Amino acid sequence: MAGDRLHHRHRGQRGVRGARSGPGAATTATAASGRCRDHWGCGVTDALRFEWVRLRTLRSTYWLIGLGLLVTAGVAFIIAFATRNDPLDATNVAAVLTGGAEFATFIPVFMAIIGIFATGHEYRHGTIQPTLTAIPQRSRLLLAKIIMTSLVAVVVVALSLVINLVIGLIFWGEVPSFDAPLDEVVPGYFLLVVLYTILGLALAQLFRGVPSALVVLLVTPLLVEGLISGLSLVPALDWLQPALKFLPFSAGARLLATEPYEPNGGPEFDYLDRWASGGVFAVFVAIILAVAWMLFKKRDA
Repeated sequence: MAGDRLHHRHRGQRGVRGARSGPGAATTATAASGRCRDHWGCGVTDALRFEWVRLRTLRSTYWLIGLGLLVTAGVAFIIAFATRNDPLDATNVAAVLTGGAEFATFIPVFMAIIGIFATGHEYRHGTIQPTLTAIPQRSRLLLAKIIMTSLVAVVVVALSLVINLVIGLIFWGEVPSFDAPLDEVVPGYFLLVVLYTILGLALAQLFRGVPSALVVLLVTPLLVEGLISGLSLVPALDWLQPALKFLPFSAGARLLATEPYEPNGGPEFDYLDRWASGGVFAVFVAIILAVAWMLFKKRDA
């Protein structure tokens, strides 16, 4: 009878105090959130909150961001010190601010690795099934990962620019002018890092793991594109040279360019302009992401 009275009392109340603290908390939360699962905004908010907690609780996030900032600041210090007696032109300023200008791959690569971990860790540690149980709408989950990692990338780039600017001011003694082309290099740097971050996330989702995504991310720009460029110097293969402007990573690096491309003994061709070259890289990232997204919705976890 007591049990029956307790049962009826619970039925009439909105909830039982303390019920959410037990082992069934996840089930209770899932049931409670079921009311808004059919609403796009509510589902995305839950997914964003989940992804933000995941990013904040991974030590690798802090290690990668810290290393990226430290290495980039070190490169900025070396460049600023080496050019301290040179005129304060756009090329030197861009090299200091980005930690290497067109060769500034540290922040982009480290943020791409964070993107890889955003999806790859789910498969590596077997947490993808619990994640999909809590957030079954796969598109919302993937969108939340893209949004959150991109926001982190923007914050990291802004922080890196501030740190490198302070380092530069130590040697420059004056604030540089941010006229052309710096007014395009800085936003291009933001865009490049965000694209790298999304690419890392998409590659890990495509391969459903970390190692393959890392190999593609590192080998393609360093070896594959370099090999194609080298082969284009062979007289019989010089027909490759006009296509070099469409190599995605090389084209993306033009977002940080301060001067026109000069062959200097290399392949003779003309890159597209800054934003068109960035568009080439963006299309490449979009294709990888679209394939990964489609497979994520169709494949089993």
